[in-house]
Amino acid sequence: MKKKIQFILNKPQLSENIGMSIRSIGCFGFKDINLVNPRNPWPNEKGLSSSKHFSTLAKSVKTFSSIPEAIKKSDLIIATTVRQRDFNIPQIKIKDIKKINAKNISILFGQENNGLNNQEISYSNYILTLPTLNKSSLNLSHTISVVAYELSQLETLKFDQNKSGQLKSDQIENFLNFLMKTLKNKAFTTVPSKRQNLEISIRNFLKTSKIDEKSLKTAYGILKFITK
Repeated sequence: MKKKIQFILNKPQLSENIGMSIRSIGCFGFKDINLVNPRNPWPNEKGLSSSKHFSTLAKSVKTFSSIPEAIKKSDLIIATTVRQRDFNIPQIKIKDIKKINAKNISILFGQENNGLNNQEISYSNYILTLPTLNKSSLNLSHTISVVAYELSQLETLKFDQNKSGQLKSDQIENFLNFLMKTLKNKAFTTVPSKRQNLEISIRNFLKTSKIDEKSLKTAYGILKFITK
């Protein structure tokens, strides 16, 4: 189970927080944690020192330039946020994660000062919120500690090794990139904010509508045909 969960820190600012986050997941038996655009190059002395006796794990951490690259091999993404968002993305409790059928799950954490923005959350299939007092936000490493502990207490997760047809993140992003490029070429909208909102809405639809791989390929084929 623990080999199937990836923790992703998006744009972490403090190397010490990264190190303490690594220490947190290591203490509960997890070994997969990666970074997206950390402010400081990784690994570094402060981060390794903060990871304590998990420095070997810290040195194995990978860095990515974008969320789509980090979640490329994931079947399902859970975004953490302390605030309610105007999204059609279902909420999930940690105890219910064990009911999900997926080969690989990524849990996405935002930067220390601002968390995840709407576009970053749109990559997720579920939203996870810890019920803190007055919706106060925890320190990044503390949040990861709570999530890692709760996950370690789950008896089992349903990882369906033979599951087929479920859309992977890279399939969604490849289709979405082609669609947005096509719309841009057709001058569908020249307003950046509208274009970004459209991208978020389409990604949200693809993530939550349970479209299978066959249906997406059909849509892809039709789109390519009519844009020749």
